[in-house]
Amino acid sequence: MISEKMIKLTESNSVIRAMFEEGNRLAATYGRENVYDFSLGNPSIPSPASVNESIINIVNAEDSVALHGYMSNAGYPHVRELLADSLNERFGTDFTLKNIIMSAGAAGGLNVVLKTLLNPGDEVIVVSPFFVEYRNYVSNFDGNLVIVPACKNTFQPDEQAINDAITSKTKAIILNSPNNPTGVVYNEDSIKKVATVLEEKSKEYGEPIYLISDEPYRELVYDDVSVPFLTKYYKNTIICYSWSKSLSLPGQRIGYIIIPSEIDEYELIFSAAEIATRILGFVNAPALIQRVVAICLDEQTDIAAYDINRMLLYGALKSYGFDVVYPQGAFYLWVKTPKDDKDFVAAAKKHNILIVPGSAFGCPGYARIAYCVSKTQIERSLSAFRKLAEEVL
Repeated sequence: MISEKMIKLTESNSVIRAMFEEGNRLAATYGRENVYDFSLGNPSIPSPASVNESIINIVNAEDSVALHGYMSNAGYPHVRELLADSLNERFGTDFTLKNIIMSAGAAGGLNVVLKTLLNPGDEVIVVSPFFVEYRNYVSNFDGNLVIVPACKNTFQPDEQAINDAITSKTKAIILNSPNNPTGVVYNEDSIKKVATVLEEKSKEYGEPIYLISDEPYRELVYDDVSVPFLTKYYKNTIICYSWSKSLSLPGQRIGYIIIPSEIDEYELIFSAAEIATRILGFVNAPALIQRVVAICLDEQTDIAAYDINRMLLYGALKSYGFDVVYPQGAFYLWVKTPKDDKDFVAAAKKHNILIVPGSAFGCPGYARIAYCVSKTQIERSLSAFRKLAEEVL
């Protein structure tokens, strides 16, 4: 018999991945052009040309043994130093390489941080709707997930609800902005209120409550919206970042963890996170792609295509009568379902539209639509969405 924990995870395999596989099945039956798969947040915009150029140049220029060999668990010192300088210039921070651990994406970073922080039974607060894998990440280390609903309609964090949810067992809260699945950006006022709650509760219980900021969508924002940089608002903040979306590199698994010097127990946490990276089997972030992102720190994919998709699909769905949250960032639409969200997703599938029920994100009554697809797919899908609206509204 295998691990009982893994049996449960196998039985409740990610609904997002399940919908993605269903899309492949339907495509084989009806043709790929007749299936409208909005299930997976897989970037459709190519990475900048400099990424591939850097890979070629590095491979041709570097000694092969050195290029593919081990380095410090935290990553190449020169990469971390360049990254710290870039962050300081952009956000007015004061990081050094000793504040940064290169990670296997934001997901790898989150698991390293949770491995570092959690004892069995510790509680981690998440704001719903939340990225589906948080539940698994926390349970990996025998922590307990505490779900706090966001403010109704705005989907900003509800500081009073967070305050009421904190107990003596609360070790951390995870915030994800721009948010997956809503596309909402948590504004400065919301962040300040959450920070005040965490400061007061940390004093009340005599233990730090860590704010873990999950930031794979930080650069994907529209309408000149600003994303607050959370270490500037709350000292016990740890950031997990990924280039999966900003450079369209989801398969390369590259990101970083920021552990600021001012957080409580900095030296212990940083050292433990280095060890956690090794214990979890990452050992270190992938060597080649570390060097690549160091060269491409000032690069970003052109998100204009996502913006076009955003407004095209948002406008169409609103015109058909759907209640849609206006997305400020990421590449998702959050749609209120006129019936049970799972029934709504099933109805959509009859029209070959693949979307994800909100219950998967801890927020039933909604559905997520990932618009990081081709504009052509969106245009082809509009008649199907119109038929769906006529059927369910």
